Amino acid sequence: MAADKSSSKGQAWFCTTGLPSDIVVEVDDMTFHLHKFPLMSKSKKLNNLITEQETILTTSKQRADSDSGDGDDDSEIKSEQQIHIQLPDFPGGSETFETAAKFSYGVKIEVSAATVVPLRCAGEVLEMTEEYSEGNLIFKTERFLSQSVHRNLSDSIKALRSCERLVPLAETLGIVERCIDAVASKAAVVDPSLFGWPVDELESRKKTLSVKVKNGGAGGAELWYEELSQLSLNFFKRLITAMKERELSPEILESCLVHYARKRFPGITRCNRKSAPSSSAASEAEQRELLEMIMANLPSERSNSRTPMATRFLFGLLRTANILNASGSCKSALEKKIGVQLEHATLDDLLIPSYSYLSETLYDVECVQRILGHFLDSYNNKSGAGDDTIASTRSPAMMLVGKLIDGYLSEIASDANLKPERFCDLAVSLPEQARLFDDGLYRAVDVYLKAHPWVTEAEREICGVMDCQKLTLEACTHAAQNERLPLRAVVQVLFFEQLQLRHAIAGTMLASDAVPPIQSGRHSIRADPEGERGAAVVVEEDTSTWRTAIRENQVLRLDMDTMRTRVNELEWECTTMKKAIEKIDKVGVKSGNGSRRGWKSSMTRKFGCKLKAQVCDSHEQTVVETRWGRHQGNHPRPSS
Repeated sequence: MAADKSSSKGQAWFCTTGLPSDIVVEVDDMTFHLHKFPLMSKSKKLNNLITEQETILTTSKQRADSDSGDGDDDSEIKSEQQIHIQLPDFPGGSETFETAAKFSYGVKIEVSAATVVPLRCAGEVLEMTEEYSEGNLIFKTERFLSQSVHRNLSDSIKALRSCERLVPLAETLGIVERCIDAVASKAAVVDPSLFGWPVDELESRKKTLSVKVKNGGAGGAELWYEELSQLSLNFFKRLITAMKERELSPEILESCLVHYARKRFPGITRCNRKSAPSSSAASEAEQRELLEMIMANLPSERSNSRTPMATRFLFGLLRTANILNASGSCKSALEKKIGVQLEHATLDDLLIPSYSYLSETLYDVECVQRILGHFLDSYNNKSGAGDDTIASTRSPAMMLVGKLIDGYLSEIASDANLKPERFCDLAVSLPEQARLFDDGLYRAVDVYLKAHPWVTEAEREICGVMDCQKLTLEACTHAAQNERLPLRAVVQVLFFEQLQLRHAIAGTMLASDAVPPIQSGRHSIRADPEGERGAAVVVEEDTSTWRTAIRENQVLRLDMDTMRTRVNELEWECTTMKKAIEKIDKVGVKSGNGSRRGWKSSMTRKFGCKLKAQVCDSHEQTVVETRWGRHQGNHPRPSS
């Protein structure tokens, strides 16, 4: 008997077939006014409940008739004959029962991947088996699961997601396990490293497009990754375990974990800091469990398709681990994974805030130093730590990391709480071949000295972390005029600048000597009697050029030796003046305030000069000329 139409009034649902309802079924907050014969023909459980209720009503009616006679009216008899049934905790709620009731009336129902599992569980509760009635609800839903849902990756994920509200009944029926196996098997099929891409190349264009979207190609991968991220943590863990048992490629596993983590940790990337909805917000303990699960299942081997995006994701996980106060093993595993692919990181990734109360610095410098250590260990293991030839080569990855660390040092150098020892330890951690030039390191040192003007003279020796021989001409020019650098560093810069100039001239002379005069430049001649005079002229010109170069080289050598001698004298004078000032201060403290007023005159008598504010300025030309005249007498100073 088919129902012509149904209607819902408030919290009551009526089946309008022209006959009055004789049974009321309550599911959650909805009341269904139905007819008992359609329900009894499909559901064994409802048949038993209705039969039991009718027996009770018949017995109670007979007792009432024997006690009170025939005084009851028709309305009271009708009210007594109406059956009430309650179905608490019905799987899928009132919507699923409504669909099952329509199926009992013979109405054609629409089943989808999201509704088939609740209907299957409802059929189990209502005992709508094939033995009780042919073509029943359990048979229909099982056939739809096996022939439609489990053959499609996206539908299998939707069915698995619908099982979360039906536990433990869905677990007992084996639906959860079958859905997980279906998703894992379909994910293995779409794995391009196993079966190629796309899957079916011989199908028609329309069918190929549907297969791609279905199996993850042409944008379908993002679709089912997004659906996968909607699963609960329990189901997701079981699904990842099933994927690992099927030996899926690391790329597939990593993509699933990355999408799931980004969905559950909205602030994991700095480009997307949208807060998660309150309904999906998990507790701190749940987030910590999720983080440790992701770290435990990330592929250990390094993929060939590492990208800066994947590295940025790992840095986001590390910041999240610091916020959630994750275990030390979890943080250590993250730092090691980041270190293996540190060359793909950016400066923004390295700026990890320090969340510990024990750390005084703004950024977590110790964490970056540990990550750098993991990178160096991985690099040495690959290149062969015992092979000097391989270790001395300039690797592109090592050069990228060297530039990255120099930029990081320049960024953290302005931190007032950064100790010189920590700065130096990080600067010297990289090997020599990591930097082609030390300009970046010089910039970091300059920023540190500018931000820490109170450091002592000994602490200013952090300039020793840079190699003055590896500074470019622009950096040398800036360093020679930098008043923040110690005198020793300025001298080294000037010395190596002159040394590079000498080597350049010497290299030019050696290269010219290696070429026979008869083949030099455009003056090439032939060895014939008529060309003897021309050859003589060419030889005289070349000889004159060599002599000029040798003379200039000797002048440069003399200037450099003179400058070295003058620098030594300046250092000796500065040391003597410091000792004298310290001695005068000690005497002034003993004799009282009156005697300290004459320390300037005593210095004047001792050194025979008046002290000025610019006396230590090595760039003041008049002071240098005056001192040069005092030490050299009337001899003219060599021109530089």
